[in-house]
Amino acid sequence: MMASSFQFALQNLRETKVWKSIFRRGPANTNRTRSLAIFGNLFLHWMPVKAREKSLRVRASYYLGSISFILFIVLFVTGILLMFYYHPAAPQAYRDMKDLQFVVSNGVFLRNMHRLAAHLMVFAVFWHMFHVFYRGGYKPPHEFNWVVGVVLLLVTLFLSYTGYLLPWDQLAFWAVTVGTNIISAMPFIGNKVRFLLLGGNIVGENALLRFYVLHVVILPLVAFVLIGIHFWRVQKDGGLTVKPKDEDGRE
Repeated sequence: MMASSFQFALQNLRETKVWKSIFRRGPANTNRTRSLAIFGNLFLHWMPVKAREKSLRVRASYYLGSISFILFIVLFVTGILLMFYYHPAAPQAYRDMKDLQFVVSNGVFLRNMHRLAAHLMVFAVFWHMFHVFYRGGYKPPHEFNWVVGVVLLLVTLFLSYTGYLLPWDQLAFWAVTVGTNIISAMPFIGNKVRFLLLGGNIVGENALLRFYVLHVVILPLVAFVLIGIHFWRVQKDGGLTVKPKDEDGRE
């Protein structure tokens, strides 16, 4: 009795829109479903059996997701190298930035490469999301991928924002002050969120430490997990939208 109830509940769950947006196809237990699994897999079959020549042309909007991921890797590597010369404490953080500029060999190049990659990544992710929205990539059955992409966009913006405070100069201090004051204007929870971000009521050393931990540990881990989910979903979809056919082969 309990097993049948569980099977019934599982079947109802599989019929929901959320489940179908994540798991596009059922088990590959027939020749057709096995073929769909191969044709729709990014690794097993890069292109469909037949494709229009127009769809194979390289456009300016191609590879935006890959470009964003490459920039993320550049940020990850340069960020680790910058951590060797940085202390998340006031006023040492500002002195470390000056040492990178005047003392450390190639320090300016390393810091500017990290900063430029951050700006380009925000631009690339925005462009990628705009292109997906313009082409209708958010429509069924790709809703789940669109939601993951929106969360990745928010994580990218928050990564950029948390990294803004780390130089601990006047521009960073007042930019974060203005930003957190805007957050405090949210109804009911604004002041609590601001206090949680800053670790107090002012932009001080607690805020610098919290932004540092968010920037180098928590948000990159979240981004890696979301990128993995996003990439898994893309390789499951394979860029194909195949309409099911009945027993007679008609769509």
